[in-house]
This record gives sequence, C-alpha cells and structure tokens, in this order.
Amino acid sequence: MKAGDTSENACFIENDLHLSGSRPAKQMAASKAVTSRVRAARTSKRADKSSPASSQNFTERLPSEIRIKILSYLDASALFSISHVNKLFYQLANDNTLWNKIFLAEFGKNKKLKPKCVDELQLKMATVEVQDRAAGYWKWLYFRTVGACDMKKWKRHLGLISCHTGLPSQTERILRNLHVTWELTATDKSGHEGTHELSWSRFCETSVTLCWCGGGCLPNYQQISTLQLHGVKRIALNCPGLKKPGWRSLMAETDMQALTKSAQVIGNDRLVELKLLQPGIIIGLWRDQCSVAFVMFTLHFHRLVERSIQGSCVCPYMEPTVKPPFDDIDPEYGLHGYQLHLVLHDTVCEIMSGCFSQLFCRRTQVCDGLIRLTAISRSDLSQHTPLSGNITLPWRCEALEGTVQNCCVMSLTLLDEFKKPFWCVSSPVSMTLEKTPVSYDYDGEHFFMHYQDSDGQVNMELVRVKEQKQFYLISLVVCLTVCKVNRHFSRDY
Repeated sequence: MKAGDTSENACFIENDLHLSGSRPAKQMAASKAVTSRVRAARTSKRADKSSPASSQNFTERLPSEIRIKILSYLDASALFSISHVNKLFYQLANDNTLWNKIFLAEFGKNKKLKPKCVDELQLKMATVEVQDRAAGYWKWLYFRTVGACDMKKWKRHLGLISCHTGLPSQTERILRNLHVTWELTATDKSGHEGTHELSWSRFCETSVTLCWCGGGCLPNYQQISTLQLHGVKRIALNCPGLKKPGWRSLMAETDMQALTKSAQVIGNDRLVELKLLQPGIIIGLWRDQCSVAFVMFTLHFHRLVERSIQGSCVCPYMEPTVKPPFDDIDPEYGLHGYQLHLVLHDTVCEIMSGCFSQLFCRRTQVCDGLIRLTAISRSDLSQHTPLSGNITLPWRCEALEGTVQNCCVMSLTLLDEFKKPFWCVSSPVSMTLEKTPVSYDYDGEHFFMHYQDSDGQVNMELVRVKEQKQFYLISLVVCLTVCKVNRHFSRDY
C-alpha cells in the first residue's frame, strides 16, 4: 500500500496485513483474498487516473443537487464572491433557485417591514416563476431591488433644499451612502476602448471635482477618439477585493476629434499644460509631449444624484421640463427676482463664496440678445469682495504635483424668482491681465475672468492690492441669453 492511500478498503487491508504470528489455513486463505482485493483496487485506481473523470475535482464530481444545496447556505455577499472562483462556480452562483430564495428572505410577504419599492407583482412571480427565467435573472432582480430600496431611503433627503444655493443640501452625503462613483471610458481611433477607475475626487459647496491620472493607461492625446463619463451606483456587499455589482449611467460623451482644434489652453506650469475641451472638462498634457497627465471633470450639484444613477449606459438622464406659471400682468416678468450663488475654488480649498439676491434687468436694458444681471458693481465699493487665496489650480498625478497660476474653478448657481435652479455652471476658468486706465480706488494689477456658453456668460473683474497682497472681486455681471429667458418664462423679449 502507498502511504497516501486513504480509501476505506485500503485502511482496513493495511491493518489486516499487520497481524503477527503463524496463521491457520482459513487465515491464510483470507489473507490471499485480501491481497487480491488490494491488487484489484490498485488496478482500478490506475484505470481511474487515465479516465476523463479523474481530472475533475471533488466539487465537479458532486451531483448538481448537492452543489446547489451547499451554496444555498450562503448569503448574497458570499454567493457573489464565490462566483469569481471559476466558470463552474459562476454558473452555480447564478442559479435562479438560490437568488429566488435570497429575494424572498429579504423582501418576502412574511417580512414585517416590506419595503414599499417591492412590487406585489414581483412577489407573486417569485412564488411561481423560478427556473422559467434565464439564468441570473433573480440575481439581477435582487440587486436591482436592493438599489431601488436604497434610493427610496435616501430620496427624501433630496428634498432638503439650502436657502443659499437652492440645491439639495445633502448631495455629498447621499452620493456617498448610495456608493456612487464615476468611471472614465476612453476610446482611441482604432476603436480600442478602456475604462478607468477614479483616481481622486473632491467635493466643494456646490460641485465635485473628479480626476483620472494618465500613468500610461490613457491613449495618446492625438489618438483619443471619444471620452465618456459614467456614473456608477454600486451595491454594498461584504466582499473585499472584488468590484461590487452596479449600474452605469452615461453623463457626458465628448467627441475629441471635433474638440481638439478648438480646445483652449487656459494655463500651464513647468510640467503640464491645461486644455479646456468644453465647459467642465480639462485635460492635462505633459509639456512638449502628447501624452496625457490627467483628465479632470467638474460636475455641478444640480440633479447630480439623478444624473449619476438614473440614466442608462448609453443614454443620459433626461431632466424633466418644469415651466413656471405664465404671468401676463407683470411687464417685467422674467427680468427680476434672480438669486446668484457663486463659488470660486481650486482642487484643495475654497477661494470665495457669495450669495447675491434680487438681481434684475429692466426691459430697456436688454440689448445684443443678452439680459444683464449685475451682482457686484465696480462703482459701489461696499459690494467689493475680498478673496481668501490666490487664483491657482493645484494638481496631482501619482507621484507628481504642481500648481497652475491664474486658473481656478467657478461654480455658479442662478435661481429664478421661484427659487428654482435656472442656470447652473461648474467649470475651470482662467484669468488674464487687463490693461486699464489708472484706478484711484486700488493700487495694483487688474485682471479679467470670462466664461461663456450657449445659455449665457459671466464677466468678473479682479484687482490684486499690492500692500495687502490680496485679490478683490470688484465687478461681477451675469448675462443670460434672451432665448433662454423667453423659453423658460414663455416671453418674447
């Protein structure tokens, strides 16, 4: 016998062969019979090793009913984790019977507190249809229902509106508790597609900044065809080291071939050059190279939760159109009652935050297709606002970091007279030196900061006081396009 033979017959035979002393004839006959059984067993083992079944492990040789029975003792996290072992376990862990049992245990009618998001039809289907569905259906339904219940739980917090910003005050908390993250998908001109995990993020008062570092993973700048930003909602599972199941929501798709020529250089330092592809999207390129250092998105909080989780992987979330009531009595309807909240910040700290109410524009002041709303007048010194820091944009990419001068992020929220978001912007902006006549109010260099898109523009004037070595915002004017105001208020200015 081999030392490693552990079959029951072998153990019994090995013990029998170690009897001592002389043996009678019957014992000798029995010993010969046992020896023949050992030889037969060895011959059988050699035959088994050459058969296909011998290459299967113990789990594969078990009947499918036994394997399913063993896995039925696992919870959702363990069942999801074991599906990553191999193809066999992936198929077993997708069994509808297992996930139907977990679904009923979590959301069944016998639960005292059945979530309102669980449809009665689903529960009825759970009791009559199991294997009739395609493999993995009840796994998908379970995770989808868990996600819907999480959203139902946190949706009421979206109704807590800040009186200063007009936005949900719990946006960051909701996104974190719903386990929302963001992914960047880059496609090169040959059609090769790569999805990249978020490198770092920073939440501000009304926006979030997202960054993906190149590190050789992103294609060459000239070779990038499209960039896609997806919000991803993950299901909270206790499976360390594994990517949790989730759903993708398309938030932005950028055609790089159309934007490469029109991209605006908004700043640089000794290592990188910043290009503004379109509002909210900048790409950092290594100086004198075409390789990508990082890609940075700035997202405004307005409907950020919905945009991050309620779209599909190929179609973005469609914001519902809510028009204010028509007013044919007020001749200035749509021109007054605006409230502006403006934040200037970088990737580390806040530079300035201000709230300006009761902004208006008289009908006679509408010109050049723009409606001007003055928040800070250059002639009114009492409105001039000091900034708490310099206008810079720090960046970091793996082991390297730097700071781009005269550049920061502007997050603007304009509310209409009903205190509803009317125009929301979050985008990097640059500051340029302005050649102006001598100012008798301030001794220092004057700068101009400008932003523009299809809905309007923002003009800011700043001065850097030499003695205090501090910036002051001395003019802030928001210009809305007449088309946007007419469309929103059903007017014809």
